[in-house]
Amino acid sequence: MTYEPTIGLEIHAELKTETKMFCDSVNDSEEKHTNHNVCPICLGHPGCLPTINKKAVESVIKVGFALGGKINPLTKFDRKNYFYPDLPKGYQISQYDEPLVIGGTLNGVRLRRIHLEEDTGRLIHDETTNASLVDYNRAGVPLMELVTEPDIKSGEETVNFAKEFQLILRYLNVSNADMEKGELRIEANVSLNMGTKVELKNINSFRSVGDAIAYELKRQEKILKAGEKVAHETRGWDDIKKKTYSQRSKEEAHDYRYFPEPDLPPFETSVFDLEKIKNDLPELPADKRARFKNEFALDESKIETLIINPHLAEFFEEAVSELKSFGEKLTPQTLLNYLTGDLVGLLNESGLKFEEIKIKPEHLAHLSFLIDSGRIGSRQAKDILKRMFETGVDPELIIKEDNLETVSDESELVKIIEKIILENPKAVEDYKKGKIASLQFLIGKTMSELRGRGNPDTLKMLFKTAIDKIA
Repeated sequence: MTYEPTIGLEIHAELKTETKMFCDSVNDSEEKHTNHNVCPICLGHPGCLPTINKKAVESVIKVGFALGGKINPLTKFDRKNYFYPDLPKGYQISQYDEPLVIGGTLNGVRLRRIHLEEDTGRLIHDETTNASLVDYNRAGVPLMELVTEPDIKSGEETVNFAKEFQLILRYLNVSNADMEKGELRIEANVSLNMGTKVELKNINSFRSVGDAIAYELKRQEKILKAGEKVAHETRGWDDIKKKTYSQRSKEEAHDYRYFPEPDLPPFETSVFDLEKIKNDLPELPADKRARFKNEFALDESKIETLIINPHLAEFFEEAVSELKSFGEKLTPQTLLNYLTGDLVGLLNESGLKFEEIKIKPEHLAHLSFLIDSGRIGSRQAKDILKRMFETGVDPELIIKEDNLETVSDESELVKIIEKIILENPKAVEDYKKGKIASLQFLIGKTMSELRGRGNPDTLKMLFKTAIDKIA
């Protein structure tokens, strides 16, 4: 018998707003002090009334437009009732039958809905005292939930979908969507042949999402082949043992006793300027990929390196635009190599975010021009780029201050070459006997003498000429 995987996703993303969903407590995922950003409303004190965060609603509408969904003309909030220590009110304000966004597609996967709710607090388990503590800083943070139709067929498809969704959230600037910080959480409903579904939760990385689904599909297939039934349950993922484990039986919608939130009236989404929100959407990743391929003739791997960081992609475009001022025929290849290689390497070493770097796009364009024009070689370029990263100054100034320009005066180079030949007679003899590596050795010695300011191709030509003259 053939077993056909059926996977649907529920993805939660914390939204970037100044305040929480229904109160004016600060929304700060970086807050280190527990129970600091709290107030009577998000702590669920009796008699406190919620107020809807306008920016959070606009953020979900943006995502809806970006994914081709329909903005619901009339929407409302509902109470989702369940009792858990991290839920201070004893219920969660969410949306049930009238979500903000209906439908849409992403990566060929149909979307069922996108709705808005509030996040819960965070449980902290203290093993030394065998106690569980609650931090309510996160309680009430705006949380968007996207629900797909069961169109996905594998863990790999799931990961690709989730990564693209994360990228779209970042391009729209509505969420940082960092999985390690819990800003993006993926739950997968997994079944075979549209049978009993199992919900996978507590997965904190894209790799784990793919592994958990792959394991669960094999587990269910083994159960079915044995003639047994798959239990309708929620399972967690053990990243050490690389297996799913049972957490609890799966709740149904009626278990939550949904009813309309009495403290928040339904509202028409036309109170927002929907046309303006739609027209103000930035260029999305899929469109940018196509344009970069057409406009810059880049291969897919280079495009993806740029696309995954909106700030990197924007920097690249600005730098290429500046490069044209040095000559229309210059290609962005050198610029791209130093941007995605050396500069990203320096960034990783520093621990800075790309938007925090001191280097300006026009300065990287200038460095690229200096390399392509032969004024500096790769060795100088790396040193100059490091100084640019530290100081933010133009490469021309660094070249003048440190005397880093490539030595192009052949008479000066010949004098140094003659000196190197006299100091290394064995290497010269070895080269004359056919050992090509000996020539590279001599060039390396010369480059060291020049402090990297030589052009290897020029030195190679001059060495050959000089050695040919030796009897």
